[in-house]
Amino acid sequence: MIFITAKFRVKPEHADAWPEISRAFTEATRAEPGCLWYEWSRSLADASEYVLVEAFRDDDAGAAHVGSDHFKTAQRELPPYLAETPRIVHAKVDQDGWSELGELAVRD
Repeated sequence: MIFITAKFRVKPEHADAWPEISRAFTEATRAEPGCLWYEWSRSLADASEYVLVEAFRDDDAGAAHVGSDHFKTAQRELPPYLAETPRIVHAKVDQDGWSELGELAVRD
């Protein structure tokens, strides 16, 4: 799978509204057949920073995402709300979902 983590620093005046601002793009991405997950979290250390964790089935799914109409719309509509260009970690991972964190296993 393609695993991506990205940090979005949103202009402070738009930080509280970011989930709504990005909602259409988020929902369209989650509906893509090759999207495994697409999840936003807000930083506890910086209220204007959101962290996106996303995964796509394979290269074809990633290409379909970047080539989609909703991606092109996001490229036009989202940058005015950002304080800087998002930072990204992009990797191919030889698995197809989440693994358990054995070091913190919950025992009965």
